Amino acid sequence: MSWWKDAVIYQIYPRSFYDSNGDGIGDLEGIIQKLDYLNDGTDKSLGIDAIWLSPIYPSPMYDFGYDISDYNSIDSVFGDLKIFQKLIKEAHKRKIKIIMDLVVNHTSHLHPWFLDSRSSINSEKRDWYIWKDPVDGQEPNNFLGTFGGKAWTMDEKTGQYYYHSFLAEQPDLNWRNPAVKEEIFKMIRYWLDMKVDGFRLDVVNLFYKDDQWRDNPSRIFKGIRPFDRQVHIYDRDRPEMHDLLRDLRKLLDSYKDRMSVGEVMMDPPGKVSIPASYYGNNDELHMAFNFAFLYSFWGAGNFKKVIDEWEDALGEKNWPNYTLSNHDFRRHFSRYADGKLSFLRAKLTALMLLTLRGTPFLYYGEEIGMESERVPKKNLQDPVGIRYWPFHPGRDSERKPMCWDASEFGGFSKRIPWLPVYSKFQKRNVETAQKEPDSLWCFYRDIIKLRKSSKALKTGTIETGIDSTESFLYYTRSIGKEKSHIILNFSSDEKIFHIPADWKPKNLMMDSYQSGILKKKLSPAHEIILLPYQALLWEG
Repeated sequence: MSWWKDAVIYQIYPRSFYDSNGDGIGDLEGIIQKLDYLNDGTDKSLGIDAIWLSPIYPSPMYDFGYDISDYNSIDSVFGDLKIFQKLIKEAHKRKIKIIMDLVVNHTSHLHPWFLDSRSSINSEKRDWYIWKDPVDGQEPNNFLGTFGGKAWTMDEKTGQYYYHSFLAEQPDLNWRNPAVKEEIFKMIRYWLDMKVDGFRLDVVNLFYKDDQWRDNPSRIFKGIRPFDRQVHIYDRDRPEMHDLLRDLRKLLDSYKDRMSVGEVMMDPPGKVSIPASYYGNNDELHMAFNFAFLYSFWGAGNFKKVIDEWEDALGEKNWPNYTLSNHDFRRHFSRYADGKLSFLRAKLTALMLLTLRGTPFLYYGEEIGMESERVPKKNLQDPVGIRYWPFHPGRDSERKPMCWDASEFGGFSKRIPWLPVYSKFQKRNVETAQKEPDSLWCFYRDIIKLRKSSKALKTGTIETGIDSTESFLYYTRSIGKEKSHIILNFSSDEKIFHIPADWKPKNLMMDSYQSGILKKKLSPAHEIILLPYQALLWEG
């Protein structure tokens, strides 16, 4: 079985993980120094299998690395190629895979390709980007930028507009030009030859736009941004993307055991059919993120609906994945907070995330219960937060520095970090959590450890259920005679769970109200009382 199906993947936002040189910004050497924390083969480590790195390429940082000016190097703020190669080597020693962020819908406006492209209408690289003449003295169509404003910027020198899905400093590549594909694929081979294990493709469903440049339809009363008040049918999800992904899959499969996972932009609440379509017939992306899961409101019925729809949409050949937090969304500890019971909810979602059929993606800091805290205006870095303050918090709140200990700046750095430190770092940090057997950190570690030892949890089928009051989401993972039963009480009250007649549980393995992997023998019963937000894993 492919490693990425078995793996627990851990996303690192490098600027915020660990600062090794005291400049207030996380770096690659800092990640190297923390590899043992991630997986050193002992109970002192979390036990993850792969790292997804947010962009580390050279960038002017208008969008903090998602505006790349050189695809074949490393930004000096993070290190250099030699240090990156050291990271790969040291990670592989610990059986940790490395996944890079692949941002190829657009480049930086300072990338040499774009500087050449905008230098003249006759430039050889002019059609590497999307240039259009004005229409009646205006923009070519009504497309809007995701971060605000029009998606078209006039270049006064050449008298044409160029297209950008995001900031004006992030011009979109023209994927209809074969030369662009050839150069990007060459770059991908460069990193694969360096033994990178896979790629996360940024906004993978935006690469192609409507070839007739038709206007997007409008909709009213939707969101605070003009962008949200369009129906995005002509600026994303175009059919040409599937041929490109099939070619990318052939490239990746020509190397041994490499993988891809795609970010598929979609509006809440999300339709699972959209990310599922980018798997193809198991011949396009290896995986695509299903944000309908992340968008789910608290509730057994809400999650069951998304899980079942995702399974049905993917079919037997394609492999699911799940995530609850990342660098663009409020951390799920904050989204699902319930006062003093918040840690119980966090343990329930941890057990769910790590026992569903598919590959779980964790986001740094979720294992200690980091929250999304609003960043003061004077400290804002994110262009979205700056533009829409105070109506939109931006994304800085989920990118705060990792809290390693109770020392100044949470042990992240020896100087003031690039973003304010999480306010509760003195109590909520790795060092403290590792010493408390019933901590959220220990619960994550123990589930991951149990998952590694269980064929049912790694590769087994899934059968979900829900009770009549929609308090319980329960499911069975099974392969051959091996079975695991998971029961999740989404209610803040004690509830009676009626055990399905075909369940024959033998041992209690995990209980969110107890610490450690338990392996306690169970007595036969027809029903059991679960405490508020209690989560159980039975073996049998």
